[in-house]
Amino acid sequence: MEKRSLQRDLIKQNLESRYDHPTADMVYSSIREDLPNISLGTVYRNLGNLVDEGKVRKLKTTLGYDIYDKSIYPHGHVLCLKCRRVYDYNSDEITQILKRDFKYLDSYELMINTICDDCQKNIKNKGDN
Repeated sequence: MEKRSLQRDLIKQNLESRYDHPTADMVYSSIREDLPNISLGTVYRNLGNLVDEGKVRKLKTTLGYDIYDKSIYPHGHVLCLKCRRVYDYNSDEITQILKRDFKYLDSYELMINTICDDCQKNIKNKGDN
């Protein structure tokens, strides 16, 4: 059963309005603008409840922190090891392979660790000087 509260509603709205994959600390910093007395523990607890209810995904990164994703449909992610940006990676081919190999596929987590195109260009441009 979903427990309603102002804090929970603001956290859920915050996630739904974002286009990134925030950490709990990022959500906390953003929520404090509207609710200065909210605690980091309250943010973690509510994020955990949203994850448990299947409304939000929690993903581990190889950089030692977790991120949250409002999109719960099956898809992968790309993590840039330089700028630390995370973005969605949708591949019908990967999904089809997984559905073929796993009859009852509900979801999957795929985190590709790489250096994004923007960071690669910056590295290349610095080398050209």
